[in-house]
Amino acid sequence: MIVVGISGASGPILGIRLIEELLNSGEKVAAIVSKPACQIIEYEIFREEPPFSSFSSLKELLAVRGLSENHDLLSEFNNNDFFAPVASGSTKFKAMVVIPCSMKTLSAIVHGYADSLITRTCDVALKERRRCIIVPRETPLSVVHTGNLHRAALAGIEIVPPVPGFYTRPESVEDVVNFIVGKVLNLLGYDHDLFESWGKKKR
Repeated sequence: MIVVGISGASGPILGIRLIEELLNSGEKVAAIVSKPACQIIEYEIFREEPPFSSFSSLKELLAVRGLSENHDLLSEFNNNDFFAPVASGSTKFKAMVVIPCSMKTLSAIVHGYADSLITRTCDVALKERRRCIIVPRETPLSVVHTGNLHRAALAGIEIVPPVPGFYTRPESVEDVVNFIVGKVLNLLGYDHDLFESWGKKKR
């Protein structure tokens, strides 16, 4: 099982696409979407303006997008639910991925401030020596941000900035999203066809 946290930063489509690809590969996914992330999903994906409607289900969103059929492999947990299985080290999951990761969430993770299920699960991953990956979404970065990223690296967290690989010659936002998601899948050890590896493309 892979745990995917979607925090309140621009780019929740990155987390949604990762979940879709993991489900399509037959992997079980435990998803945690923060309240601010729900609002950003409303704004960026559903194109809604404030006041936002009540988005609350990834399964419904995936069904609308029609990009994954393995919805039975997906479990959803409230970000305030500390009774969720993934809040405990006794639950064996392979990795925790926060995508996108807000600077607030990053700060909480590196300082052990486990005040949400997302940050608690990261805490569990670190203490249990499991893989923890973040996709930090902010630009430009302040010295506070870079300092926290340095702490994250020292703690063994793998950092995947959402930076496009222009050598893949992206033609759309979807191509850029797929590149970032593919990079995360590479770290997790999953095969994908979201972009061609360097050297495979015919010149």
